[in-house]
Amino acid sequence: MSQTIEQRIAARLSLNPKSVSATIDLLNGGATVPFIARYRKEATASPNGTPLDELQIGQIRDTYQKLLELDKRRDAILKSIDEQKKLTPDLRQKIETADSLTDLEDLYLPYRQKRKTRATIAIERGLEPLANVIQLQRESNLDRVAQRYVSDAVPDVADALQGARDILAERISEDADARQRMRNLFDREAIIRSVVKKGKQTEGVKFTDYFDFAEPLRRVPSHRLLALRRGEAEGFLSVSIGPDEEAALERLERQFVADRSATRACHEQMTLAIRDSYKRLLKPSIETEFANSSKEKADNEAIRIFADNLRQLLLSPPLGQQRVLAIDPGYRTGCKTVCLDAQGNLLTDTVLYLSHSEAQRQQAIQLVQKLVEKHKIDAIAIGNGTAGRETEEFIQQLQLNKPVFMVSEQGASVYSASDVAREEFPNQDVTVRGAVSIGRRLMDPLAELVKIDPKSIGVGQYQHDVNQAELKNSLDTVVESCVNQVGVSLNTASPHLLRYVSGLGPQLAGNIVTYRAENGAFTSRNQLKKVPRLGPKVFEQCAAFLRIDEAANPLDNSAVHPERYALVERMATDLKSTVTDLIRRPELREQIKPERYVSDTVGLPTLKDILAELARPGRDPREQLSVFEYDSRIRSVDDLHEGMILPGVVTNITAFGAFVDIGVKQDGLVHVSQMANRYVSDPKTVVSVYQKVKVKVLEVDKARKRIALSLKI
Repeated sequence: MSQTIEQRIAARLSLNPKSVSATIDLLNGGATVPFIARYRKEATASPNGTPLDELQIGQIRDTYQKLLELDKRRDAILKSIDEQKKLTPDLRQKIETADSLTDLEDLYLPYRQKRKTRATIAIERGLEPLANVIQLQRESNLDRVAQRYVSDAVPDVADALQGARDILAERISEDADARQRMRNLFDREAIIRSVVKKGKQTEGVKFTDYFDFAEPLRRVPSHRLLALRRGEAEGFLSVSIGPDEEAALERLERQFVADRSATRACHEQMTLAIRDSYKRLLKPSIETEFANSSKEKADNEAIRIFADNLRQLLLSPPLGQQRVLAIDPGYRTGCKTVCLDAQGNLLTDTVLYLSHSEAQRQQAIQLVQKLVEKHKIDAIAIGNGTAGRETEEFIQQLQLNKPVFMVSEQGASVYSASDVAREEFPNQDVTVRGAVSIGRRLMDPLAELVKIDPKSIGVGQYQHDVNQAELKNSLDTVVESCVNQVGVSLNTASPHLLRYVSGLGPQLAGNIVTYRAENGAFTSRNQLKKVPRLGPKVFEQCAAFLRIDEAANPLDNSAVHPERYALVERMATDLKSTVTDLIRRPELREQIKPERYVSDTVGLPTLKDILAELARPGRDPREQLSVFEYDSRIRSVDDLHEGMILPGVVTNITAFGAFVDIGVKQDGLVHVSQMANRYVSDPKTVVSVYQKVKVKVLEVDKARKRIALSLKI
């Protein structure tokens, strides 16, 4: 091809070719996306000095892989057609310039090895010349010509013409221009329709909205399409996609039928072949393409929403290293209660019984007071599931003067039964592990949530219906991005958190934890080089994302990369001070002129990052945690009535709105139309996961367990 792969990527993504080329070189050299975005800004910068961000670098990586796969397929197709001795210069040029897999496969379709079809059978019976005569559309006495092909295998003229039409139908369906015309028509005018399957009305009641449904495919939103596909997969709906049939046939006839007056007999046969080709071959093929492409588009949108929500959840405010009493509420089995130290280690566990008898309730009061005093508890975490509000009320009545936080239980049960939890707490049952997870999630949501399969966290939309490989890749990328954005404490991080650090993985994360256990806490980043299998390249990728509290070198607790320590020390020397002085004294930092330190490898973007880090070394980018309180009047759906104004917390964002926890077991929905006094195309432009909001109750449907809310107060 005339363009290099870097130029093709730059054109597709509207990026500078040199930035793309530098990024690909770094990726091929083993660099990770977070590392390139943070520490190789000069390499990826465009001529105006703007470096690429993580999203752009990720797009380059993904597009590069897709184009490599496309070129591999292109080479295979060229080789196959060449071996058939059918590769003409014109065909080669078309294949070499095709820029999508669909275009390539269209060009290859006539040369692909076929299973036995009606057309191949007709060709075996010697009817291809008759098909050629019909396609030329010059023969006026077609029956006389067809008579020549009557044989033992072809009993009569009707059979001969049928066989010829079978050949023509396949040719039409394999014609690249015809397929593109149909794609264009589908793209503009296809309607997606669904009807309920016979006898499935009662069983499939949740899909009532789609029992007789039709909407232009290009306008159907992702959540609706995924609902249709779920109904189809579960056997309740029949779904079809297609444009007006006559419009499609008219376009094909314009392409393949010549002047009707001169060759009426051939025209009739061509028209029949076109109809057969469209109904039997072309439409099913293009319909499948559009079913797949629309599903892929809906998947991508759902995955994007899930990824955005997950990022917000992972970066939600942490309580920090404080001692926590955590409660996993329950009625019959009691409230599983644990105390954790400031590092999240389990100190003790017990059970509180709040609803069995007054005597047990008094015992619970005394036990909580004793635990808070004995373990010097700083904060209390309560799971927001069953009996959560009642447990919160019980704790508030004790007036312990400790902040009380309601914590989402989403995924806690998944963690408590996982191999990770069994490894951490081999001698504790699942109920204790669940309570520990609730407490740790308050202390550091990111560190705890990385232990849970993101699909189980509950901030997605149709996450079980989308492409699972794409979903996993996207969510893993988000987790990696968040972990490296926040940074990780080298001496306290679990192997499950360390595995997401740039350049590491499960094996090296485990090696770090083992080394830490055998040799004690790390005192400098350089000690990482002693960890088995952690070589220079991995050190380059991971070191700056790992923090060491109270290290001898203060830069070891910052986001400054070790490769730039000498530069910072030179800044300090130039000011006749120390690195510690630079961090502690802003008036010294103000004297630094970054332009003086620009070199071939260090530009202003990196220098500005260094100065910002010196001002707040190791700063956690997450917001500060604040206490939230539900309306004390609300305990269940029965307490709600229309018009109420209530505090709530956004728990999930979808394409059609946001779900809000207002303190009852069922989250309410703020439909996108109720999010603002203006048109809102994307709910995440208005709210974010875990955002605290005020909502108005619009409707309470107890039978369907639905609560309609509004942000328009």
